[in-house]
Order: sequence, then structure tokens, then C-alpha cells
Amino acid sequence: MDLLTPLIFLILLSPIPLSEAGSIGVNYGRISDELPSAFKVVQLLKSQGIDRVKIFDADPSVLKALSGSGIKVTVDLPNELLFSAAKRTSFAVSWVKRNVAAYHPSTQIESIAVGNEVFVDTHNTTSFLIPAMRNIHKALMSFNIHSDIKISSPLALSALQNSYPSSSGSFRPELVDSVIKPMLDFLRETGSRLMINVYPFFAYEGNSDVIPLDYALLRENPGMVDSGNGLRYFNLFDAQIDAVFAAMSALKYDDIEIIVTETGWPSKGDENEVGATLANAASYNGNLIRRILTRGGTPLRPKADLTVYLFALFNENKKLGPTSERNYGLFFPDEKKVYDIPFTTEGLKHYRDGGHTPVTGGDQTTTKPPMSGGVSKSLNGHSWCVANGDAGEEKLQGGLDYACGEGGADCSSIQPGANCYSPDTLEAHASFAFNSYYQKKGRAGGSCYFGGAAYVVSQPPKYGRCEFPTGY
Repeated sequence: MDLLTPLIFLILLSPIPLSEAGSIGVNYGRISDELPSAFKVVQLLKSQGIDRVKIFDADPSVLKALSGSGIKVTVDLPNELLFSAAKRTSFAVSWVKRNVAAYHPSTQIESIAVGNEVFVDTHNTTSFLIPAMRNIHKALMSFNIHSDIKISSPLALSALQNSYPSSSGSFRPELVDSVIKPMLDFLRETGSRLMINVYPFFAYEGNSDVIPLDYALLRENPGMVDSGNGLRYFNLFDAQIDAVFAAMSALKYDDIEIIVTETGWPSKGDENEVGATLANAASYNGNLIRRILTRGGTPLRPKADLTVYLFALFNENKKLGPTSERNYGLFFPDEKKVYDIPFTTEGLKHYRDGGHTPVTGGDQTTTKPPMSGGVSKSLNGHSWCVANGDAGEEKLQGGLDYACGEGGADCSSIQPGANCYSPDTLEAHASFAFNSYYQKKGRAGGSCYFGGAAYVVSQPPKYGRCEFPTGY
């Protein structure tokens, strides 16, 4: 990172004209037992000027409530239905008839997310993704609504082999020919955009010693120059987006646009979740909204106005995982704002980021001892996290799904044919996933817990010929 001249700082601090550029939507997750009715949620969205919403299924009550609202909707075909949609055209037609054609156009369904972060799904659904996408598209054609409704599939950034610097962005080699190229071919054929989920919070949380907080929160900062292309980046969000653009460009798909289907920052976290605070969440989402609605594209694609879906509309009290997972919401279940930020260009005229002092710890005001299984890297040297076989199948599976999904663990080694697939047992696979998560979190206190389904050991685990890493 290098410093800019005072002139550049003056440019950064000068007023920015508020003209329409990108678009802001919100993810409406419902893993909670205390949320308002779908009809009340629609009224909340309209009162805030939010005109795009993404749901993680195709729930009839939600789609009915959205009818006639003028809000554009993205529905989701869940991962567990990919096999059926891929293998049976009749299933795809029935699903589209029941969940899309029955509501459109009164409910303005504009896109279908086929699966979600499929490459990190522990149920090995990757091979079904492209056939499912094509069958769903054929089903849309049979109802003559394929021109109105686009199809894509949200990718996690873990689909990238390299993301830093942005100019070196590339997809994981094992995915390129089997999935990435066929997907991009499909998107090109149908005029659809690549859906990606982008969380600067995860990068900052794991690298807070090298990533400046202001850079992660889209505050004023000197910026960083990409050593590969000479472009200067003023925030991590843009850098991550351009890593995906660079990865597509390397495969000669420069014409594919991007839509950000998830991004957000938690307002509360466990002690080891660095940066998960109310002030930081408000800064990130408020500054991101301002950046999307006023500043156009990215350094690599300056004309690429982005549609971005914030995660998430509500805090969801039934989500598994660390405290942060239940605290990404923009609103509490009683519809009060978690923090005050605008969602429209008009609202931005009076908005100013209230965060001035960098805050890097959790929200706790008292120091708590580590949860069972927590071991500090600085005190204990090498250690590993393994599954507790006595915890029960439900806890192990829930922990495995979280670690390999939203937790960001590297679970490629427990896929069929990979080094650690054998032995093919839930305990062995969960142990590998838990350890990957634990090591990526720097073996921090509380990162080997998973609701009591894991514990720390000081000797290398033995599962077949699998070697468990001690760091990433």
C-alpha cells in the first residue's frame, strides 16, 4: 500500500453527485421463529424504497404477498432439488409451473437462482448443476417466459483459485472445464449474469493484521495499487469483484456481467470474530449502498453498474454457527432497524458514515473464557479440531454443512475421489471440515465448538491416509 498526493485526498473528500448507477436489493432469509408475516415484510420493503428481493426458495406465502407490489423477485431452486431437476425434464417443468409460472407476471419474478454455492455443498451436487440449469431454462421456454426470467447460480468466492491481487483472479482448475466454462457458455447463450456471493468481512476477519479496516468498510483511505495491472483500489469489495472479472477474462468470457447475490457484515459476533460490531456493520452496508447507487462500476470494469443484494433483511435466530450468523440483519424481527442507513438515492443525500474510530473486536464488553474446545494458537502450538462422535448425527451433519458452506472451510479433499474421501463416514468428513475451519480461524478460542460437536486434540488425527493440515 502506498500513499496518495494531497490532491487525490481532496478529490476523495469532495461531494459526489448523486446520480442513479447500480441497484440495491435484499436477501429475505427466514431461518427464524419470530419474523413478521410475509405481507408485513412486503410493506416494510416498500416503506424503505427497496424494490428488489431475493428468497432462498419459492415459498407460496411470500410469492403471493409480493403480487402486485412492483418488487422484483429472485427465487431459488434449493440444492437438494438439483438432482431431480437435472435428471427429469418433467420435474423441471412441474417446478417452474408450480413456483414461477403460477405467479408471474403479477409477482415480478426476474430471475431464478439454481442452487446456492453448489461447489461447497457437502452433498456433492456439482455435477447436476449445469443439466439442472438447462432443464429449468427449457421449462421456462415451454411457458414462454424465458425472455422475462433469467437463470444463474450463486458462486462463493471459494470458487476462485487466486483472488489477490485482483488481476491474478482465476478459477479453481478442477472446476474450469467441468462446470465453470459450461456455466459461462449457458449465461452467454441466455443473456444472463454470473451470480456471486462476496463477503469482505471474511477476508478482514482472517487477515485483520494486513487489511486496513477503512479499506474493508469502504471509508476514505489511500487505497492499494494492484501490482499486476496498476489499477488503484479503494475498497476490498471492488477488489473481490474484479478478481472474478479477471478470472472470467482469463477464460475469454469478457462479455459476461456480474450480479452480487449476497454481501453483508455482521453487527455482532463471538470474541474471535474480529470486526463483527454494530458500528462496522453500519459503515460497511451504508458505504456500500452509497458506492453502488452513485459511483458506477469497478476499476477494471468502470461501466459495469452492479445490482447488489444485501444479506440479510432480518436477524435470524435459528441459524447455526457462530454468533455472527444470527446477526447479519438490517432489521430486527419487530421491523425496527438494527442501525440507521438509507436504501435509496434520495436517502443518501442526508447520509454520513457515523463510524470514525476503527473497531476491530467483538461487541462484548467483558472478557469471556473460551468455549469448550477453544485453544489459542499462541499458547498451544500445533493442535487439531475433530468431530465428537458422541454428539449425534444431527449435530455432526449441521456442523459439517456450516463449515463447508458459510464457514468457508476447504472441503475439496472430502469429495468423491479426493485424498480424504475415505473413510466415507460422517465423523471422518466432519473432522476434516471442522479442522479446516479451525485452522483457517487461526485456531482461535471458540472456533472448535460447533455446538458441542467438536473438540481439540494435540496429536495428528488418523482417518485412513488423510493428512489434516495445521494451517492455511
